[in-house]
Amino acid sequence: MDWLYPLSGFIVGGIVGLTGVGGGSLMTPLLVLLFGVHPATAVGTDLLYAAITKAGGTTVHARKGHVDWRITGLLAAGSIPAAIITIWVLSRLPTQSAAVTHTISVSLGIALLLTALAIIFRHKLQRYALAHAEDRTHTQYRAPITVAVGLVLGILVTISSVGAGALGVAVLFFLYPKLPAIRIVGSDLAHAVPLTLVAGIGHWALGSIDWALLGSLLLGSLPGIWLGSHLSAKVPERFLRPILASMLVLVGGKLIAL
Repeated sequence: MDWLYPLSGFIVGGIVGLTGVGGGSLMTPLLVLLFGVHPATAVGTDLLYAAITKAGGTTVHARKGHVDWRITGLLAAGSIPAAIITIWVLSRLPTQSAAVTHTISVSLGIALLLTALAIIFRHKLQRYALAHAEDRTHTQYRAPITVAVGLVLGILVTISSVGAGALGVAVLFFLYPKLPAIRIVGSDLAHAVPLTLVAGIGHWALGSIDWALLGSLLLGSLPGIWLGSHLSAKVPERFLRPILASMLVLVGGKLIAL
């Protein structure tokens, strides 16, 4: 087993524990750009990696009452069918072809740029939404918009493995500005588990999972997440998030240019 894989899992897990940003934003581009893993295999492996690592967090949030199951259900109503349809479309294409590889790389790059924007402007979006929280248009179409957001996330996550974390949280902060932050995070995390699991199983059916790689990443990431979570209170968020956003912009631009 290549020791660099568990080390990478440990580093990414530590960053996830520190910042709360989903591992897909970091792990998938790391596998593609640094280790030369085929984009389809990197996406498929990372989806199951995310489903396993986020299941534990969801259990904790659910036990503490931090999950709004209505919001989770609305997101899943759009994302799960979208993920299944996206997998079906991918199954009709040759997964190792240059066109599919380019499509996945560009989708991953775009998802990273959107995630970076979500990190940078999350608080501004939340303040704007709070100022317009009582607008009829803001409340009347909230449920169908949530389903539509789930649909977009389902496609994006299935193709790139990115979007269920920071991007989902940013949109929920905008749609539900009066909901406590911990319930936004818990609801988004609870939605990410079935979405990444369904998409990951779909990629498994397509033959896009490297099980040895998955085990190596989990071996390092679980202690990394534990350590990062304990250190998060000691490291100012205002320093971490701009650095992370800048890194995602650089990596996203590199993937789009491939």
